[in-house]
Amino acid sequence: MKKITFLIVLFTNILVAQYTWNPLTSIPANGGGQRFDDVFFLDENLGWAANGGFAAVYKTTDGGANWTLQANNTTLGSSHYFRNIEFLNSNIGFLGTLNNKFYKTVDGGTNWTLVNNITPNPQAICGLDCVGTSTVYGCGAYFSPAYVIKSTDSGATWQYIDMSAYANALVEVLFVDENIGYVSGNNNSGAVILKTTNGGSTWTTIYNGTIPGEYVWKLQILASNPNVFFGSIESIAPNSGKMIKSTDAGVTWISKNFPDVDVQAIGFVTENHGWMGGHNSGFYETFDAGTTWTNTSVGSNLNRIFFIGDIAYASGTTIYKMSNALSNGDFQEVDRIPLKVRVAPNPIKDKLNLEIDFLGTDHLLLGLYSIDGKLIKQWKPEEITTAGIRKYTFDFPYPKGVYILNLHTNTGRQSVKVIK
Repeated sequence: MKKITFLIVLFTNILVAQYTWNPLTSIPANGGGQRFDDVFFLDENLGWAANGGFAAVYKTTDGGANWTLQANNTTLGSSHYFRNIEFLNSNIGFLGTLNNKFYKTVDGGTNWTLVNNITPNPQAICGLDCVGTSTVYGCGAYFSPAYVIKSTDSGATWQYIDMSAYANALVEVLFVDENIGYVSGNNNSGAVILKTTNGGSTWTTIYNGTIPGEYVWKLQILASNPNVFFGSIESIAPNSGKMIKSTDAGVTWISKNFPDVDVQAIGFVTENHGWMGGHNSGFYETFDAGTTWTNTSVGSNLNRIFFIGDIAYASGTTIYKMSNALSNGDFQEVDRIPLKVRVAPNPIKDKLNLEIDFLGTDHLLLGLYSIDGKLIKQWKPEEITTAGIRKYTFDFPYPKGVYILNLHTNTGRQSVKVIK
């Protein structure tokens, strides 16, 4: 479960000296600009990492010093994008994908079987959280619809909870016990966080932004003070990505701008000291609760920061570990490769002609925004089943001016300027 059980160091000079991030050279380089979407540890030694587009699961039993490949497209016999991984104990674990498939293991990840008893079958599992000894929650999908899945018997049976009354899309789930928990994503108004106190039977909105198209991407509850909440908000240019914080368990919130629009990962060790990063950034560090940020020049394409004991890991271009004992070595960061997108002609007249070269199976959530970041239109999400060029033509009954076409896919967001 994604809770921080961090050993708080009392002296600031010691605190700063200890908290440094380095890439693990022990896990295979992913190449091609794809990233590790998730990392999870049961204790300081036993952990797993899930690579997204290259669909690989790795296991370590020595705190990341060595990793063993456990699953990939070959072993599972299909094409996947692995979004997240979570374990109840050393044997029972779950693997979420963006490809209508959800997997379970009962032998620590050596073998994975398809979960096929959820009705309706979830299109994607974007968030997972295991709580207690037998309860599992999941949520999805970033491209809609919004739903929560739940099991109280270690994944033997499942309940599907339709969340369309509360949200359009869900990407993160975080429970403090079997009944009290939170999910986040977006709705028509913008970024949203929902709370339940009865295991998902009913939900209330505790945060809602005002910019359509934004998401609350990750959540954190500070272990040393459970009234302190943090969230990362992924936005659309020219708007800024944001950090949101509550000191009263979600009753009120403050928002601070962040340097990366596509911010996703967030992790704080105190109310003021923490890190964030996203699709286009590595670890940015703050000592004043997000008022100012410093680029550490470490990491890239970050999605998750995970604390266990007095150690922290993060997933991005590779897996990162927070420790003084490691060095960068000869590891080379690989930037995310954007999709090739062409609008022709541009300027346009009454039709928008679009070509997108997809690198593999994917999803496309296409939105049109004004130059100042206001959502004008969002087209129906589309599942991309094969690599290659796809062509689209849309009516464009809008006034002359400059617009932003935003593409939200499995590997991130990118924008194209359109002129009429």
